[in-house]
Amino acid sequence: MLTNVAVVLLDGTHPFELGVVCEVFGLDRSDAGLPVYDFAAVSFEGPTLSTHVPGMTVSTTHGPERLEEADLIAVPAVGYRRDGFPPELLDALRRAVDRGARVLSVCGGVFVLGAAGLLDGRRCAVHWRYERELAAMYPRTRVDPDVLYVDEGPVITSAGTAAGIDACLHIVRTEHGSEVANAIARRMVVPPHRDGGQAQYVERPLPATRCDTVGGVLAWMERHLGEPVTVEELAARAHMSPRTFARRFQQETGTTPYRWLLRQRVLFAQELLEGTDETVDAIAARAGFGNAAAMRHQFMKALGTTPNAFRRTFRVKLAS
Repeated sequence: MLTNVAVVLLDGTHPFELGVVCEVFGLDRSDAGLPVYDFAAVSFEGPTLSTHVPGMTVSTTHGPERLEEADLIAVPAVGYRRDGFPPELLDALRRAVDRGARVLSVCGGVFVLGAAGLLDGRRCAVHWRYERELAAMYPRTRVDPDVLYVDEGPVITSAGTAAGIDACLHIVRTEHGSEVANAIARRMVVPPHRDGGQAQYVERPLPATRCDTVGGVLAWMERHLGEPVTVEELAARAHMSPRTFARRFQQETGTTPYRWLLRQRVLFAQELLEGTDETVDAIAARAGFGNAAAMRHQFMKALGTTPNAFRRTFRVKLAS
């Protein structure tokens, strides 16, 4: 049973991600019959440290030895460290896993786990902006950029910023059940479980074309998203053979005509779900999916969530 939790402080710690761990595990909610953890913030770099916010510092009275008794060690996001991380911290994290404790990273804290070798052979999550950097630094891990968090045995990793809340509540749910996790979520005024994954938050602009060979066709496709179209028809508009058109399209956009069109349709549907009162069926027709079931399928593949769940998350309230 989880009873002892420690959070690691490093120079450049991000206050929000640190606060997430403190909010879930560091507060006494015994008045509501909720678990109380033996909680401590631990520093390897002195009692007072800088944070990611200019002029803001954090202090603690707990040193490295406090990690040796923790059941869960959390590492919040921390700024880029050209000189690496304290070797004593990396050793402590490895010892913790060896003795059966769990480690949790929030957003960029995953780079600390990677430096300790704890990502090797494991799937992990990270903020979508750092996916390529993390994969390049630690090629023995499989980075999943679409999910909010990953639980791989004793190593739990979460994506950007608020995804740390999802990961922390997941740990509580695993340890104490849904009722306790839901009660903490209510106190925090957050959903106990969010639909979908990180993919729905990722900025994915379409690749810019490098020349104008297919530019006119792209503009036509954008204006006729709701119409069925074939590669042969697009090639005819470009005055090319289908084979030549497909090759040129790939060269200039980095993707196939089908994938380009599908992504554009998803983006258009997202705009309509956020900013209009149209039904999902009507949006599916306008965006070229044909019906709501087909649009739901493509949303799950592209965003990891459904059109209705996406609308609930990002709905823009229209003026009455």
